[in-house]
Amino acid sequence: MEVLTISKLDHQLNEEIRDKEIRVIGHDGTQLGIMSAAEAQKLADDHEMDLVKISPNATPPVCKIMDYGKYRFEQMKKEKEARKNQHVVEIKEVRMSPGIDTNDFNVKLKSAQKFLKEGNRVKVTVRFRGREMAHTNIGEQLLKKFGEECAEVATVEKNPKLDGRHMSMFLSPKTK
Repeated sequence: MEVLTISKLDHQLNEEIRDKEIRVIGHDGTQLGIMSAAEAQKLADDHEMDLVKISPNATPPVCKIMDYGKYRFEQMKKEKEARKNQHVVEIKEVRMSPGIDTNDFNVKLKSAQKFLKEGNRVKVTVRFRGREMAHTNIGEQLLKKFGEECAEVATVEKNPKLDGRHMSMFLSPKTK
């Protein structure tokens, strides 16, 4: 006879239940009352099912007669579905220079709006090179304009801030 082990949560099954008295719930959800673990195990065996301790901290502990393999399968299916439906928010970055042209600016704007519509945060960075460092106000104006253009799909999370040779600002998507 081959024994298949099912990954356990923290349930005690069948012979592992050693309590003197337990409250038993039938496989159809009916209350069967308080009885000894041996009697409950016999009932479970008669129905060809498992006796599972579902509430160990209650007095007396609550056990249910169920098909544990089927129950674990359903739980795994629910967990998998939950993992499939969750969305991880990423931070996407859009880089520009202070001398960016109008069309290039619009292309960067469209890509940032696409990222925001997907539910991701966007970091907009202006990179200063050489003498451009003397005109950081141009970069700040550029970032503020970018934030205003994205106002319908995003909120400015962090205002423009100079960090070394980069000035950056964060945009986060507006909640629906």
